[in-house]
Amino acid sequence: MASFSPSTHSSCNLTSVFLGERTGICFMKSPVSRVGFLRKPVECKESRIGKQPIAVPSNVSITLEGQDLKVKGPLGELSRTYPREVKVEREESGYLKVSKAMDTRRANQMHGLFRTLTDNMVVGVSKGFEKRLQLIGVGYRAMLEGKDLVLNLGFSHPVRMAIPEGIQVKVEDNTRIAVSGFDKCSIGEFAAAIRKWRPPEPYKGKGVKYADEIVRRKEGKAGKKK
Repeated sequence: MASFSPSTHSSCNLTSVFLGERTGICFMKSPVSRVGFLRKPVECKESRIGKQPIAVPSNVSITLEGQDLKVKGPLGELSRTYPREVKVEREESGYLKVSKAMDTRRANQMHGLFRTLTDNMVVGVSKGFEKRLQLIGVGYRAMLEGKDLVLNLGFSHPVRMAIPEGIQVKVEDNTRIAVSGFDKCSIGEFAAAIRKWRPPEPYKGKGVKYADEIVRRKEGKAGKKK
């Protein structure tokens, strides 16, 4: 029996369908090499928000140790630990600058986010933030009892919410609530927890809504025609 070597050529006679004649076609077996694909580098543009410097007022002190930042002002003190994708620097002019530590897509996404969070910290300890809510509905009212906020929202019992530390709550005319403090995240969470008890419904607008919130109204179902 004849042996077959991978590097040798083998020929056979095949009849051409179109020409009607025999042609000699040679086959050569060779190792198949892998086809490589060139990866296109991802272009990470610098965030327009992230590259803006942050002004630090004279009544705010900054403590920067590695990836940890502490901000202290007349209203309180806040701290934050930054991921390795971004870094915070204090410039000679006194401004804070948040920049990317590496050129990746994740760093580009975090650049603008942590610049905004840093600015909220500086503004919070120096000026503070406020979130206002409004109660709409017959019998809906709010009141303060010690360190608790008590809401009457049409349930069989009043809703009692403990006010967290660092947050001040004021009630005006029993239907308007003002939540203020130096931590913007905590203010937003507490205001959202109040609204969650009775979100505004779209037909009559009853419920708890933000003061600047626009509730889209819907038409009620029409009565059956006789």
